[in-house]
Amino acid sequence: MPRSFFRTVLRPVLTALVAASALVAAPAFAKSRIKDIVAFEGVRENQLVGYGVVVGLNGSGDSLRNAPMTKQSLEAMLERQGVNVRDATLNTKNTATVMVTASLPPFSAAGSKLDVTVSALGDAKSLLGGTLLVTSLQGADGQTYAVAQGTVQTGSVSAGGASGSSVTKGVPTAGRIASGGIIERETGFQMVNMDILRMTLRNPDFTTARRIADAVNKKFPNCAQAQNPTIVAVRAPPGMDMISFVTNIENLEVEPDFPAKVVIDEVAGVIVMGDDVRISQVAIAQGNLTITVQESPAVSQPAPFSQGQTAVVPQSAVSVEEEKGKKLITLGGSPSLKSLVGGLNALGVTPRDMISILQAVKAAGALQADIEVM
Repeated sequence: MPRSFFRTVLRPVLTALVAASALVAAPAFAKSRIKDIVAFEGVRENQLVGYGVVVGLNGSGDSLRNAPMTKQSLEAMLERQGVNVRDATLNTKNTATVMVTASLPPFSAAGSKLDVTVSALGDAKSLLGGTLLVTSLQGADGQTYAVAQGTVQTGSVSAGGASGSSVTKGVPTAGRIASGGIIERETGFQMVNMDILRMTLRNPDFTTARRIADAVNKKFPNCAQAQNPTIVAVRAPPGMDMISFVTNIENLEVEPDFPAKVVIDEVAGVIVMGDDVRISQVAIAQGNLTITVQESPAVSQPAPFSQGQTAVVPQSAVSVEEEKGKKLITLGGSPSLKSLVGGLNALGVTPRDMISILQAVKAAGALQADIEVM
């Protein structure tokens, strides 16, 4: 081949091809940090619960006749203070029994403060402005981990008139005490001394678990193993504690994988489909059937001097109308979610009709995905 031909013909063509290939962007994959898709063993909250008494209410507390636990709690509390009211008649409405809940953050130190939630247990009308007396908060093991006390803030507004009408915005029988709890006991979990740490995937998947293990082993060889779709076990390399090891691997990026799924909320008419959802070749026809019933009462007037009575005679008109022009539309065989959505939109139906279509396509075996109805 002459060199002149290469210079004048092939070189410009090759240059154009290289330039065109440079303009085609490589497929972009959404990667996530390991810390965003897994939960580390032991790094979790613990639920606390306790039973307490709120005092200082402005007549909006429990009625002692309908809430015997409030009366018993009030008597026991006063006895601990040296006041005996066992044989007395109590008729106060300024007290309410409540359940107190809180979440103990991971690795919380004794003396730290936390927020608590207070909820009425009896027939109290409002907890606004009340004061929660010292209440111990226990964990699932029955041990006391925190103590709560403070003024309850409900964030609700109530107003009433002399006629008995009232307006309430918010929930006055539940409130919070900001920094109202003090941690008295630590969980005792020591992560730094662990030999093996398990990471739990928030969305279990075999491929994602394997990719996490490969990403960790690429930086720290032979330190990670995918045990199942949910758990990836890691071991700190020699000379490194577990805290330092987790700090080095939690920011590693991994491309998560997930199965093809269609999530349907029939109440709100919402459809969410993943990128891997595919539909095999299928033909769909959809039409609307409208039935209309019209009532037009007519007045029947008797003839003069016939001694008859005027009567109303019901007259009904029933019509059935079926939408025309809907033909079979071929759908499926699409290599991308964009093509699938475009095909569904070509049907020109509402989201609620599309829900029925997707369920029918799934029943026909043409939808290559799981359907989850919320």
